[in-house]
Amino acid sequence: MPSRESYEVCQEEKPLVQKAKREANQEDILAAALGMRMGPQKPSATFWQPLKLFAYSQLTSLVRRASLKESDWPSRSEKAHNFKVHTFRGPHWCEHCANFMWGLMAQGVKCTGLKSEGLYRISGFSESVEEVKSRFDKDGEKTDISVNAYEDINIITGALKLYLRDLPVPVISFDAYPRFIEAAKLTDAEKKLEAFREALALLPPPHAETLKYLMAHLKRVTQNEKFNLMNAENLAIIFGPTLMRAPNTDAITALNDIRYQRQVVEVLIKKEDVLF
Repeated sequence: MPSRESYEVCQEEKPLVQKAKREANQEDILAAALGMRMGPQKPSATFWQPLKLFAYSQLTSLVRRASLKESDWPSRSEKAHNFKVHTFRGPHWCEHCANFMWGLMAQGVKCTGLKSEGLYRISGFSESVEEVKSRFDKDGEKTDISVNAYEDINIITGALKLYLRDLPVPVISFDAYPRFIEAAKLTDAEKKLEAFREALALLPPPHAETLKYLMAHLKRVTQNEKFNLMNAENLAIIFGPTLMRAPNTDAITALNDIRYQRQVVEVLIKKEDVLF
């Protein structure tokens, strides 16, 4: 017969066991939403925990947005882009985007951070990230984001992600969004590439140029995977909901689209050389 002591130990351990089961179920649900194939060996805690925190925030945002009444939605700016030609490779100057994105990637990530472990997955301090964004809003291309000003490269990558998330119209615009999702669902490789080309053709010129430049940069990030541990799938999980948002859809559809958003960005990164 079990002793009273062993019974009390079992009672104390029961909540811990139940908590572990709940967390395992949450991880499985999250993996399913992201469209990740999980084998017997799940990702290590050092990879999974930051990813889980990021993805949960995205899911929460989607559900909250879908639950709003139409009258509560934030107004969408359709501000036109006005280009001025630059001589360096990449997009033309845009008065709407200012020099924010190009300065960040040219000065910071491209030059000093490509080999930083967890690049774009690890977030910098939020106050420092907001500071970088404010400085770019104020000083434009004169903003100093060198290693002397910001030693932590994650502050720079965090500012870039924040900027892209805050765009009133996502880089992959609302009008083109359905075509990208449908393209991601195709299984035939040639038909999928052709569908992606057709979807890209629907993007306004500033959005297409921005996406082209960003995908070329992310492709370079994956070429340093040996050091930064970031492949196309990892980057797509992060940039999927950052670059595209479902236009006025319900929560269930938004959750179902998450895996296809990831697949869209993953294809754009892997096939950057043939799509752009």
